[in-house]
Amino acid sequence: MGKEWDIVEVLRHSRHDWLNKLQLIKGNLDLNRIDRAKQVIDEIVIEAQHETKLSNLDMPLFAALLLKSNWENPFFKLEYEVLFDPDASKVNDLAVTHWTNSFFGSLNQAIEPFQENNLSITIEPQSNGIRFFFDFSGIISNRELLESFLANKTIDLSVKELTETELSLELFMPML
Repeated sequence: MGKEWDIVEVLRHSRHDWLNKLQLIKGNLDLNRIDRAKQVIDEIVIEAQHETKLSNLDMPLFAALLLKSNWENPFFKLEYEVLFDPDASKVNDLAVTHWTNSFFGSLNQAIEPFQENNLSITIEPQSNGIRFFFDFSGIISNRELLESFLANKTIDLSVKELTETELSLELFMPML
């Protein structure tokens, strides 16, 4: 499903990300922009909380895909939010990971590189499965490619919107 990452590569990328965040905080402090530095720290805390919730979903393949996505998908920035439900069901980790990985590949081919392309995933665990909301904003240069990919429904998928600048999908994975 993609490149196999060894622990050294993961740590190298993670360390690079953390150094960037620390430099952003330090730069704002040096410019006496205390409020902005605090805002960056708050954003880091929220991101870490979502990483924790993602890791606790009992979906290790999907979690790994999202955690390394910004290192592997250079044409869009991924953000995700996990709405926590302590009674969430177990779903088919391999199926949702395979579909999402294929979606990321299609999206990378269908969008204009090096633009402000952002993908947000909201993960909503429920008692009967997990609902995933994919919201993309950016420049879609090959809409037909995405339409073709999305027409090949192997899972419960609903396309809410598809334009030249937005894509909104809802995917539901039932409990096992």
